[in-house]
Amino acid sequence: MTTSDEILAKEFSSHRAHLIGVAYRLTSTLTDAEDAVQEAWLRLSGLDQARREDIQDLRGWLTTVVGRICLDRLRSAVARRERYVGPWLPEPIVTPFSTPSSDDPLETVVQNEQVRLAALVVLDKLTPEQRVAVVLHDAFSVPFGEIASVLGVTEATARQHASRARRAVADAEPPDLVDLSEQQAIIEKLLTAIATGDLDGVVAALHPDAVLIGDSDGKARTVRRHMVGADKITRFLRGLVGQYGIHRVQLAELVLVNGELGIAFPDLPAADGYRALNRRVSAFTVREGKIWRIYDMCNPDKLTHVPER
Repeated sequence: MTTSDEILAKEFSSHRAHLIGVAYRLTSTLTDAEDAVQEAWLRLSGLDQARREDIQDLRGWLTTVVGRICLDRLRSAVARRERYVGPWLPEPIVTPFSTPSSDDPLETVVQNEQVRLAALVVLDKLTPEQRVAVVLHDAFSVPFGEIASVLGVTEATARQHASRARRAVADAEPPDLVDLSEQQAIIEKLLTAIATGDLDGVVAALHPDAVLIGDSDGKARTVRRHMVGADKITRFLRGLVGQYGIHRVQLAELVLVNGELGIAFPDLPAADGYRALNRRVSAFTVREGKIWRIYDMCNPDKLTHVPER
């Protein structure tokens, strides 16, 4: 590597956390995000010296390149998701609870509340073109002229994609972010009620419009459809306790999932008449002091970045 290549690599590294954040916001998948950033580096390093010097704003140039790469990935993902077994959820970013932030780019990414699972679930409902337009413009201030080039459309059409995306996001806006201490109190209330068999307590901890969403792609046991309503979810949780054992609730570890509080379970073998439990991460969104969404993620392909316990 020449001296100029080393300088370029160092400058690229200074933008890496930003680019991971862009790509993750666009794809909801860490593997795709990391691959997109690596491909952006290969495109940059493949330029000759004259073309490198033509780049006046490297961060902006890289953001646009990552946007173009992610658009291709989003378009190819449409068919894959149609074959997916059960609901599809974003790949979670799991970081330790009550631990100071590190230099890990993922820790930087989750500091932005727009990568909360509830927010990403809304983005996942947009078309690839709408998602790229609204994320690049509204979140990263990319001009519509450049977005039009990424999408291969006119500037007016790019603006239209962003406008439609904003309306869709506004119609499904997730609740405001709740302080972590309040989240912890609410989640511990739910776990205590489950562990003690207090069904009324479970119902009381859940929002009347609570929804449980499982993501396994058929590779682990969870709900295959959205489960709606506190009563129905309570009955479901009671059934799980009977199959897997009340005592195993205590094995859950509090973690941060995309910056909000969640719990992580390790793989647990069958024992004492109870079923084996697949490794999983469950995240929660709070509304009006109660748990409004439960995201149960147990597809092993989406847990490869989660540290083993």
